[in-house]
Amino acid sequence: MRNAHASTTIIPVLLSGGAGSRLWPMSREMFPKQLLPLASDKSMLQETVLRVSDTARFAAPLVVCNDEHRFVIAEQLRQLALRPSSIILEPVARNTAAACAVAALRASSEDPEALILVLPADHLIRDLPAFAAAVETATAAAKAGNLVTFGITPTAPETGYGYIRHGAALPGVTGAFRVAEFVEKPERTVAERYLASGEYAWNSGMFLFPATKLLAELERHAPAVLAAVRQAVDAGTADLDFYRLDPEAFAQAPSISIDYAVMEQTDAAVVVPCDLGWTDVGAWSALWEIGQKDAAGNVAVGDVALEEARNCYVRSEGYLTALVGIEDAVVVVTDDAVLVAGKDKAQNVKAVVERLKKAGRPEPTIHRKVHRPWGSYQGVHAGERFQVKCLTIAPGAQLSLQKHHHRAEHWVVVQGTALVTRGQELIYVYENESVYIPMGTVHRLQNPGKVPLSIIEVQSGSYLGEDDIVRIEDSYGRN
Repeated sequence: MRNAHASTTIIPVLLSGGAGSRLWPMSREMFPKQLLPLASDKSMLQETVLRVSDTARFAAPLVVCNDEHRFVIAEQLRQLALRPSSIILEPVARNTAAACAVAALRASSEDPEALILVLPADHLIRDLPAFAAAVETATAAAKAGNLVTFGITPTAPETGYGYIRHGAALPGVTGAFRVAEFVEKPERTVAERYLASGEYAWNSGMFLFPATKLLAELERHAPAVLAAVRQAVDAGTADLDFYRLDPEAFAQAPSISIDYAVMEQTDAAVVVPCDLGWTDVGAWSALWEIGQKDAAGNVAVGDVALEEARNCYVRSEGYLTALVGIEDAVVVVTDDAVLVAGKDKAQNVKAVVERLKKAGRPEPTIHRKVHRPWGSYQGVHAGERFQVKCLTIAPGAQLSLQKHHHRAEHWVVVQGTALVTRGQELIYVYENESVYIPMGTVHRLQNPGKVPLSIIEVQSGSYLGEDDIVRIEDSYGRN
């Protein structure tokens, strides 16, 4: 699509590679914060996509994401009836310079004049008209050959953000300025001085680049990044609705941010200061700041009871959670973990996650509810040589044709109708009926109906790990 005012293609590029460990226990590596509905009934990824869904101004979005999240992201976009131009899969994390290089290569190959609007998928913006106005200003600056970053007008001496000092006004573009300096996260007293000066903005991590100009500046300032990414794109392969970057080539790209690789080196850096109601949701305290508070300053989400509590953020994903006489706390309850933290220490949650990872615990990585391209499963109970799961299979979906060397399975249909392949048999299993899959038998579970299929699965055997799956045929390319 073409920009209505400038006849220039603007391709939104959604970066969805982070783990969001400071928002544990809800955010985990296999299902991070951008895929969660933390501030509304939609995920932050979905909110970001809707922000750039005006087809009169933006082309279809391009998503760069972790390979492990591909099916969840595709499903969340499908729920919005929005089809991306591509979902590009990173085999390993290589920071934002490599991701931006991927997007610029893809965009410039389709339109040498294209602009790419780079948006982290885990940010919230509450003032959408202000966002649209900032993009208009940035578009004019980018069309003049500049690399544009969006600087957020600071509202407090925040020490958790980088800062941008803006210099001279950009000739011919009202509201855009040359970048005078990028500054690392400052000490409190320094941040207070920045705030008082009026010359600084928070570094939002959002950009608008002419694709070919970005490639030229990468060639000049970060040639190793561009060379590795170019090879990874050229040697990549299409996989269903996804594009897989070549793993070996992409791994050779230096892991560096686009700020360090280009923006701090180039003489074409421009900043558009803007007040968007922006937050990067970097910690639970950020959700308290933007949340709907009661008379005592509490933000409560889920089944929560509060008594003499003040200025707390309390979120329960199931269990009744009661607080009595607590102030300035963060309490987050999931079905397998509880976080209690001082609100002023919310940034330190990451240290707990690192400790749990070193201990080999599963909680930093996966939830009890695990999403799969066909639906999801959730652990119910486990013991010596057995475990029980609840499976939900979406209408029309099917698991892979597979077998197990070490376990047998019993399936009980709770809701819907199952079509089961067992060896050479095809069996319809209806509500309140069950079927047994012996160890080593080739089998498949399908939902031929129009409603979700709910199954209670009982596994029994000497080894029950998820890696005891031999896929013979798979609709999702996981053989």
